[in-house]
Amino acid sequence: MKLTHEIRDPIHTFIKLSSEERKVLDSPQFQRLRYIHQLALTYLVYPGATHNRFEHSLGVMELASRVYDVVTDPENIHNEIKDKFPEVNESDKRNYWKEVIRMAALCHDLGHIPFSHAAEKELMEEGCSHETFTANIIDELAEIWQEMTPPLRTDDIKKLAVGPKKLPDLTFSDWESILTEIITGDSFGVDRIDYLLRDSYHAGVAYGNFDHFRLIDTLRILPKEYADTEEPALGIEIGGIHTAESLLLARYYMFTQVYMHRVRRIYDIHLKDFMKSWLGKDKITDDLDFHLNLTDNKILVAMREALNNEDKPGHKDAKRILERNHFKVLYSPNPGDMEINIDPNTAIYEAAKEEFGKDNVRYDSYHPTGGTYDFPVLLNTEEVESSVNISDALNNIPVVKVDFVFINSDLKKDADEWLKANKEAILKEDDI
Repeated sequence: MKLTHEIRDPIHTFIKLSSEERKVLDSPQFQRLRYIHQLALTYLVYPGATHNRFEHSLGVMELASRVYDVVTDPENIHNEIKDKFPEVNESDKRNYWKEVIRMAALCHDLGHIPFSHAAEKELMEEGCSHETFTANIIDELAEIWQEMTPPLRTDDIKKLAVGPKKLPDLTFSDWESILTEIITGDSFGVDRIDYLLRDSYHAGVAYGNFDHFRLIDTLRILPKEYADTEEPALGIEIGGIHTAESLLLARYYMFTQVYMHRVRRIYDIHLKDFMKSWLGKDKITDDLDFHLNLTDNKILVAMREALNNEDKPGHKDAKRILERNHFKVLYSPNPGDMEINIDPNTAIYEAAKEEFGKDNVRYDSYHPTGGTYDFPVLLNTEEVESSVNISDALNNIPVVKVDFVFINSDLKKDADEWLKANKEAILKEDDI
């Protein structure tokens, strides 16, 4: 029996799994990810972006394994960390947690609904999220975890795959918090590293590329000596600070050039509208059977059926997507518009709805509530300092904000003339 299996990957060349890990890969729960696009309908803008959550999950497992090996290497362990975490000192425990983090990384996206993030918030019942589905599916795979050598605890895999924010009923040790940060962290999470590299490759752009080999080689588990806390964190040696900057700049450029592309955003809106119509008054609940039978293919078949039948729910949105007749941008603010006392985006959106009807206007807004990139940096003097005191670049990465008012393409010419004639009055809150 073959003990090691190799999978070709365009980003990481070869990804290796054991026969026990292969059972997870071959499970129907994981195979479903072959039919969930990583970037929803982005392939309508960037034709190569047809990749899926299946290959991304394999990549995240590969990177999590590499990072774990680096940060638990005895030569890379900070003295304070050796005393705090027996897991890095005992080979049995170190090997156990390596397998846990590999399986958690492999399974971290099992809960995604069709087309990934595009329609999740609007379509899922309150209290449901792709993370809660992921945790429930990991529970479903308990038999596989028990058959591994050594047996893996299901809760350990859930914790590392999902993180503490989505599992408030479970208690996380400092060690578990570090390991989940390796997968889901905002600064160096391997989920982010893989999707930037992979999305950039498939979209055919260079914005997401950075020296991830150097970044991984310089990652460390470090005490926050500069902060009023005893909790360690995932940090970096000073020699890797520029690769950390390039990672976060790559994220900024991928958001501005790919993820927030205006045509991509309006296709997300048309997709949400179609899926709402297709589901009817129902929302996606915690019914696992229903969830596991939902794939992009099922939605695309329904969309094709709606295209050819005006009586089918979502007919208009199916036509807009499949016939590429999407709404066009009517308004996106310029810096001068933002200096007035009212929100120009909302004002123009409301005025456009009144003028052209709510069915002909859509509003898209993305205003993340991000903070500073604060992580520990190990200096050449062996002192640990905050990244915000080390890197001017990290302190000056812009926040990506997007506002678009879209109009029915059939009305675009008239709407442009209307806005040109009335914009000043709208933004002054005058009658028009």
